Amino acid sequence: MTFAVHGLPVARGIAIGRAVLVVSSRIDVAHYFIKPEEIETEIDRVRTARNAVADELTKLQASVAQMGPNDAPHELAALLEVHQMLLQDEALSGGVKHWVSDRLYNAEWALTTQLEVIARQFDEMEDPYLRERKADLEQVVERMLHRMKGTAAVLAPSPPRRKRAAASHDQDDEDHDPTAGDGFDVPLVLIAHDLSPADMLQFKKSVFAGFVTDVGGRTSHTAIVARSMDIPAIVGARSASQLVRQDDWVIIDGEAGVMIVDPSPIILAEYGFKQRQGDLERGRLARLRHKPAVTLDGQRVELLANIEMPEDTAGAVKAGAVGVGLFRSEFLFMGRENSARQTRLPDEEEQYQAYTRAVEGMQGMPVTIRTIDVGADKPLDGKSASKQEHLNPALGLRAIRWSLADPAMFLTQLRAILRAAAHGEIHLLIPMLAHASEIRQTLSLIDFARAELDSRGAVYGPLKLGAMIEIPAAALTLKTFLKHFDFLSIGTNDLIQYTLAIDRADEAVAHLYDPAHPAVLKLVADTITECRRQGKGVSVCGEMAGDVAFTRLLLGLGLRSFSMHPSRILAVKQEVLRADTGKLEPWAKGVLDADDPAAALAG
Repeated sequence: MTFAVHGLPVARGIAIGRAVLVVSSRIDVAHYFIKPEEIETEIDRVRTARNAVADELTKLQASVAQMGPNDAPHELAALLEVHQMLLQDEALSGGVKHWVSDRLYNAEWALTTQLEVIARQFDEMEDPYLRERKADLEQVVERMLHRMKGTAAVLAPSPPRRKRAAASHDQDDEDHDPTAGDGFDVPLVLIAHDLSPADMLQFKKSVFAGFVTDVGGRTSHTAIVARSMDIPAIVGARSASQLVRQDDWVIIDGEAGVMIVDPSPIILAEYGFKQRQGDLERGRLARLRHKPAVTLDGQRVELLANIEMPEDTAGAVKAGAVGVGLFRSEFLFMGRENSARQTRLPDEEEQYQAYTRAVEGMQGMPVTIRTIDVGADKPLDGKSASKQEHLNPALGLRAIRWSLADPAMFLTQLRAILRAAAHGEIHLLIPMLAHASEIRQTLSLIDFARAELDSRGAVYGPLKLGAMIEIPAAALTLKTFLKHFDFLSIGTNDLIQYTLAIDRADEAVAHLYDPAHPAVLKLVADTITECRRQGKGVSVCGEMAGDVAFTRLLLGLGLRSFSMHPSRILAVKQEVLRADTGKLEPWAKGVLDADDPAAALAG
């Protein structure tokens, strides 16, 4: 039956493919793809865990048998017998083999996926007793997962797409299969309750054509990384992961924020047409790649790229970026837990190599590196997030506050960035500053890092220093900031969040997240005006920079430097090429003065 699930659109385009569910578990489960030659190893890991749990249950059964009726009720022995039966059920082991062999899932992912498949079958049973056996199955699987913990295989690079296994699907599905009989690989779309930034990085170069999550907001970091992957994505879809089954055909409409499940042939044909139209539009925009971003009245505009990893520079150059306006260095620190659940941060040499690769990847163009910005929706690991559940992490120890609280870690990063600056032009960007005392501490540590390198005789280069304006307090005390920094970068994502008191990762209040709010626009406009008055550089690096609905307004306010996801550069460039800033300036002032700026923007 065809039905639709609505959420928040965060990355445009159409994706059509089979659903891959990342199933939640009460213990942490790794999700990654393996290499084809590792299939037997992963299956053997599951088999070993199953045998170990079976032995464990056998010992428990033997001990129960020796107990008296007052010590061990009859129900306990029966329960252990049920667990043994579930453990040996071919539906469990056979299904796991299928996910490992056909989809190249790692053992844990395959096990939780098959658990979800069987659990749904239990939910549909009419007999209440049988329905309740789902809990027993979950307990058995969790026993196996605990046994497998710490024995994960090495994370493999992106796998090849898997051919559709026709025998594993109902014949009815063939009628809905847009790739049936054409020999092409089947696109896969990812469905999850939530994905951490570290999860997103693991999937970044994988086979997925799109993804949907139950939670999240338009500017949550899951959404931001989705846009950097340039694939259709929806967040805040509430119950998507409960409504979709493994291998369902789904359509993701990233423009409308709608996921269509089990689409009819007519709907498939309609969205297939839209998908082809989108491809044609991208082809037209590609012709602008080498055209300078100059307005009709001769104003040159700088279009920069936001990146997460050094390897992203290839996409930035390909999109026509003239530099990196925001390198989110925290992604180098994420997803680094070992089997003992310990997080090993990258040392100075590893960071230096990463920053140097980014500089070299941009082929002489400038790279702006933001110092580590963790906290809120970007914990370094799962423990960081859970420990702060009762607090408001967006207002807690994050970004520069985190760095100043751990000077040794901060100095390591600063030394690595300074050394990389010997290889090309690097601008250093400090996030979330609000107090003059924080500015003084930061500048002092930068000087101390230089002194440490001098004492070692290490080679390092010059840095331009910049600060992010993402807290209203910073936007209201610009003169203090401009005394100490060469440039400012407006982080509109957090600036909107803090100005409007909206958690940008919370889908429940997403409708209140308003980039066109008069207060937000005034803070942005005042920052641009003051920087231009003092001859200091200013850019916008938040999501507003890549939103073509705001390009004309920002140009009219005097902005000449935009930093965005590489996938948005050509669309924004098209707007720039059509703009006349002389005509836009009075119009932009009218938008600022309007009671309803959003309506003025649209009109």
